[in-house]
Amino acid sequence: MGIALGVYGLTQAILQIPFGWWSDRYGRKPVIYVGLAIFAAGSFVAALGTHIYVVILGRMLQGAGAIAAPVMAMTADLTRDEHRAKAMAMIGSTIGGTFALSLVLSPWLNGVIGVPGIFVMTGVLVLISMWVVYALVPDVQQPSRPAGAHGLEQFAMVLRDPRLARFNYGIFVLHALLMALFIAVPLELRAAGLPVDQHWQVYLPVMLGSFVLMLPAVLGPGRRERMQALLKGAIVVLLATQLLLPLFAGGVWGLAVLLLAFFTAFNVLEAGLPSLVSRAAPLGSRGIAIGVFTSLQFFGAFFGAAAGGFLYGSWGTTGIVIFGTVLLVIWLIVVAAPGGGQRRV
Repeated sequence: MGIALGVYGLTQAILQIPFGWWSDRYGRKPVIYVGLAIFAAGSFVAALGTHIYVVILGRMLQGAGAIAAPVMAMTADLTRDEHRAKAMAMIGSTIGGTFALSLVLSPWLNGVIGVPGIFVMTGVLVLISMWVVYALVPDVQQPSRPAGAHGLEQFAMVLRDPRLARFNYGIFVLHALLMALFIAVPLELRAAGLPVDQHWQVYLPVMLGSFVLMLPAVLGPGRRERMQALLKGAIVVLLATQLLLPLFAGGVWGLAVLLLAFFTAFNVLEAGLPSLVSRAAPLGSRGIAIGVFTSLQFFGAFFGAAAGGFLYGSWGTTGIVIFGTVLLVIWLIVVAAPGGGQRRV
């Protein structure tokens, strides 16, 4: 079961960079179609699986449809600088809203159609989304690649860029922190007296409230200096939630307030970092740059879950707090380093 859950993130992390590069080379829409088709195939394979290894194969195929980088690159291609953060925020809020809705609907869907039915429903929705991309999403003018640049050269150029490196480290930390925190939070809620089947009563209001609180930050002017200030402020809020976690862990209301602050800052960063990456990336290598970014996002989730499980098992919530605090302090140092807010030449 652990492999079935985790293999999706692993194949996503491995294939984000190739899919991003292919979208630079062959166009955004064709690569998105291929990724969605693979994802749909994986959904139907998992639905038909009568053995756990067939389900694992289906989940692996779902993850192999790694189109996050092409989708974000296409969003960047279709939006102006001043509106890009809003567009990224709309994508992020859709993901967050779906997550919150799933906490409520999943038990009911499982009772009505079962897990195989949920896989089939997912596959059908993916096929519908292919039509949406074809019929409703505007075509993107293919950006020109740097003269003489090949895939490996573009990849090396992206890796050498110091501003992109800052953002890549940031998304790695953000998702490592999320996964590590959610090793501890469900157990702390249960210890505070809230049964597991009632945890959605905390998660759903927190997700909706954090979305509302996030809107003023991401819907304001998209100037570079403002985005940098929001970035630093959100990191400070995340650091504060880590340091206060031991104090709030004893009660449901305290944990809910802490999660509200955490997810508000998380959503601001989840919307702002892709926008900053798309601005800093070389125009002809935007897909590769976002591919590296999203790969580190998934690797961060894997690292946070693995490290968080070990640390919580050894030192409890204190281990999670120390882990998150160290990562966030390093992130603040990296963001405050000279050149962190300068325009790339």
